[in-house]
Amino acid sequence: MASFVDEVIIQARAGDGGNGAVAWRREAHIPRGGPAGGDGGDGGDVVFDCDDNVHSLLDFKFKPHLTARAGGAGRGKNQAGVGGAHAIARVPVGTQIFDADDGTLLADLTAAGTRFVACKGGSGGFGNSRFATPSRQAPEFAKPGLPGEARRLRLSLKVLADVGLLGFPNAGKSTLLSRVSAARPKIADYPFTTLVPQLGVVRVDDDMTFVMADIPGLIEGASEGAGLGIRFLKHLERVRILCHLVEIPLELAAGDASAALDGVLVERHRVLRGELAAFSEELAQLPEIVVVNKVDMLGDGARPEDHPAVRALRRALDESRTPLLFASTATGDGLDAVLYALGERVRATRAPRPAPAAFDPLAGMKLR
Repeated sequence: MASFVDEVIIQARAGDGGNGAVAWRREAHIPRGGPAGGDGGDGGDVVFDCDDNVHSLLDFKFKPHLTARAGGAGRGKNQAGVGGAHAIARVPVGTQIFDADDGTLLADLTAAGTRFVACKGGSGGFGNSRFATPSRQAPEFAKPGLPGEARRLRLSLKVLADVGLLGFPNAGKSTLLSRVSAARPKIADYPFTTLVPQLGVVRVDDDMTFVMADIPGLIEGASEGAGLGIRFLKHLERVRILCHLVEIPLELAAGDASAALDGVLVERHRVLRGELAAFSEELAQLPEIVVVNKVDMLGDGARPEDHPAVRALRRALDESRTPLLFASTATGDGLDAVLYALGERVRATRAPRPAPAAFDPLAGMKLR
């Protein structure tokens, strides 16, 4: 999806302040008018506006320069110059703004309506009327406007979601998202069908909804750039819960009883957990629910928990007390239990809502 851009470098420049004016009051019947030069107008700022109707940094890819207007020069009759127009750029919720030269994080815009002034416009210069004193009644000079700030900025978008779907390519993440929300990600039988993060709102019950993010599939070496690499690992850093899908491979579905396959699910889980830890220790510490997907491939009547590979995975997860669930995103079996488990854990991570104030019918009334 070419319209999704989550990393750009831009050049931002605020407007210069306008110069102060040197002017004199010359009116009939006022022989000693004195200085009347107005101040210059302030330059415009470069402002980033966090907007939840924007979902990509695409606009900055084709317009990498943000320049605010300069302030107008002062004029006679003590008229100040007009202030320069601000350059206001809308960015998605979850945008981080860095100084591109030294890497300093300048702002982390995580709430719609938040604004950040990245470059301050220059102040307008004073006109000569500002410098009049009893001993210097006719100043013949004014101050020039100050230059506006300029800097290179790196904008980085990290999606905001409650639950992040984690798994190898074709683990069933996109199918899961399409079944439990109104999102319609691309689904196909080849790897890396998901090329950009997809978000969907999941309703568990009347009182509980959460946002689920389908992150493009990871492979071994992702933390070093393999596959889609670290470009999308960063999108998992903001989630509350990881839903790790471990799919039943075709070899197990075909009934291959080789002992070497008993550890295949454990290995798949271990590899991706290792990539998380290599990318970010904080990411590796996020709460996790593991879901064995595509259990329908084991055949009718088969109990997935009885399979040697699944038992090996359960033993590995028991050490960390990680929940293990079973589902089929193709048939929908087990998805209710998965959503309930995710909803309960998301609820536990959210701050409790304040209790409503008790109703007082006399509140605000004045006694006579």
